[in-house]
Amino acid sequence: MELAYIPSPSRGVLYLGPIPLRGYAFSILVGLFVALWIVDRRWVARGGKKGTAWDIAVWAVPFGLVGGRLYHVITDYELYFGDGRNWVDAFKVWEGGLGIWGAVALGALGAWVGCRRRGIALPPYADAVAPGLAIAQAFGRWGNWFNQELYGRETHVPWALHITSSADGRVPGYYHPTFLYESLWCVGVALLVIWADRRFKLGHGRAFALYVAAYCAGRFWIEYMRVDEAHHILGLRLNNWTALILFLAAVAYMIVSARLRPGREETVEPDLLSSEEKATTETGTTGTKAGAEDGKPAEERGSQGTEDARTAADPSPEAADGAAGGEKDGAGTAHKN
Repeated sequence: MELAYIPSPSRGVLYLGPIPLRGYAFSILVGLFVALWIVDRRWVARGGKKGTAWDIAVWAVPFGLVGGRLYHVITDYELYFGDGRNWVDAFKVWEGGLGIWGAVALGALGAWVGCRRRGIALPPYADAVAPGLAIAQAFGRWGNWFNQELYGRETHVPWALHITSSADGRVPGYYHPTFLYESLWCVGVALLVIWADRRFKLGHGRAFALYVAAYCAGRFWIEYMRVDEAHHILGLRLNNWTALILFLAAVAYMIVSARLRPGREETVEPDLLSSEEKATTETGTTGTKAGAEDGKPAEERGSQGTEDARTAADPSPEAADGAAGGEKDGAGTAHKN
């Protein structure tokens, strides 16, 4: 008899009248909103406008969802196009099946589109996104718990996951809760990126590269523990190879980027001016105009002063006309000389 274990939910969907509330979708949505809140705060702290992160997310999130589903369907095509399978199931995202690799890749493309529309470079936005994306993954992994899927090898540790479903070839028993391992690892990755970003002032996409490298390091050993069916290449699961390649690429990017573009971007939204900067700009413009007036030739300023003095001494129209006529004659004489 097991003294302690993590129970699995009896079902992954609740019904609010005719409306289904699926645990998998709920986990992803909560993760997205928490992540965007974090990204918005980090973007403003970097000097960006409040709300920009949400505007770009309008492009990044749909692209990411499509990319995540495409990666899953392509790498596990036999689940949807094999014998006895229904290809329509490939569109049933709510039943589970999102590949983080495809989600990040296509989500980055969507973010690039959003950034381009606002005149923002992608690397600083990616740096702001990095820890929020890890937190989104931490929440999203709990969707696998609701679906009783993607668990590890059989075990009898006190924190073992109790699988009760026998659908789709599952064997009820106690297994390593790899969903929990990855969720906790992602929280650690987020904290690591936040600490390193503050400590070393990471910029030009290096905070995002650190997130990729740290996540892939954990995903490698967690993936190695899983027992669900997967494609193997040279004895390793496909996701192990993906994690290894991306880890090396992220580390190489951090090294090369630090040498070519050290430091952090000073401006992340070029069109952003604070109220103090606007006031300084307006004051500078006014000062320039005043300086231009002061820089007029002495003859012009002297002539103006003479006219003012005459008008003050004799405010009659005749005096004003005489002063104007005298100036015209003088000007004509000077022009002839």
